[in-house]
Amino acid sequence: MLKLSCLTVASLILLPSPAAHAQKAAPESDLAARIDAAIAPYFKPDAPGGSVIVVKDGKTVFRKGYGMADLAKGVPMDAGAQHRIGSVTKQFTSTAILMLAEEGKLSLDDDITKYLPDYPTNGRHITIEHLLTHTSGIMSYTSKPSFRAGIEKDMTPAMMIDTFKNDPLTFEPGSEYRYNNSGYFLLGAIIEKISGMPYAQFVEQRIFTPLGMLDTAHEGHEKRKALRAEGHTVRPTGFAPSTRVSMTQPYAAGAIVSTVDDLARWDAAVSSGKLLKAASWQRAFTPYTLTTGKKTDYGYGWHLGTLQGTQRIAHGGGIPGFSAHAMRLPQEKVYVAVLVNNDRFPVSTQVIAARAAAIAIGKPFPELKPVALDAGKLNEVAGSYQVDEKSTVTFAREGDKLMMQRAERPDDKTEVVAHGPDRFFVPNTLVHMVFNRDAKGQVSGVTVHQLDSSHTSPRIAAK
Repeated sequence: MLKLSCLTVASLILLPSPAAHAQKAAPESDLAARIDAAIAPYFKPDAPGGSVIVVKDGKTVFRKGYGMADLAKGVPMDAGAQHRIGSVTKQFTSTAILMLAEEGKLSLDDDITKYLPDYPTNGRHITIEHLLTHTSGIMSYTSKPSFRAGIEKDMTPAMMIDTFKNDPLTFEPGSEYRYNNSGYFLLGAIIEKISGMPYAQFVEQRIFTPLGMLDTAHEGHEKRKALRAEGHTVRPTGFAPSTRVSMTQPYAAGAIVSTVDDLARWDAAVSSGKLLKAASWQRAFTPYTLTTGKKTDYGYGWHLGTLQGTQRIAHGGGIPGFSAHAMRLPQEKVYVAVLVNNDRFPVSTQVIAARAAAIAIGKPFPELKPVALDAGKLNEVAGSYQVDEKSTVTFAREGDKLMMQRAERPDDKTEVVAHGPDRFFVPNTLVHMVFNRDAKGQVSGVTVHQLDSSHTSPRIAAK
């Protein structure tokens, strides 16, 4: 169940109104114009920008670069520019593992100590599948306080594994889902151990070269020079070059660079069943079931869900200087890739991708327009709401604004903007909410609409 506590994450998007579902697909002649009109306002011509591609029925229906590829040198963005893709890397790592499995060189049920005999599992059975599905319980090295301090240092895979292997497990393997970069780092090491070649070489020889993805590589192992988008971040004084990071550290969890064109080639290969047998692809796109019986929303290197009522297979990526999102709608034969060269872009790349994809399938998200509500109307909805047994959220009026605040994050406030009586949305996230009233007209709860579901939280106190 999606919880209100996730609302401040910009990657969440709302469910459409019934009217949005009723719209017919845009004619191909103006589809590109509609997509451009929806997403162009997110980009500024004199700021770091991005590359966007939309493919439908095997044809590129939209492809454009926005903003600047390199602010310092004054280089405008080209749609074909090469970007870091962060954790979108994980689907290539998982595919490499499945290739080895099909060749009989490993089983997903194998204990990781079969290939990494020195890894201290302390008697726990941690499988390759646990690594693929973020259910191993191993500490994620990027979550450790010490990680950022040494982010510029070149490390071997063994050196990086040493930084987290002795940390206690955060939960019993298979019992919880918790996003984990250590798991995919270990998968890279397993690929190297079995194949006898570096991870960068394996994915190049077995995936990128056969598919004609000539501008895709583990960063530092590129085979040809491409127009490169430079990474940016936001400082108090404005835009600046992003923090330097040695790409030996993201490795198989996030070190690949690519272009939207190559990502479209990748999706065409996935959609046509290349590289793997149909059963392997199906398994990759199946939600993992925990030992508790609960299904996660993750397969092998892909997040799983829906968009406007249709199947969605997607993954985002964030890494110093860059943000990325790649989204497949297999039933609609639509693919969208968004690569941005700013790690603090004001709008999530998932939101941009979702808007473009929704237009491509003829079910665009409604444009919510702000309306002014007087102080009395804001006071009526202000109060505390119970998200679950452990979490509450508070809405409080501050002047003419309504602010949302999670109880566990007292310094983290988010403005919610009215678009009608009792109806609000979070700018730049596509999350919206409706405050519910009882038979007496009193506010009784709030229903938050998100990408895959909605959740109602009862009101427990007025403000």
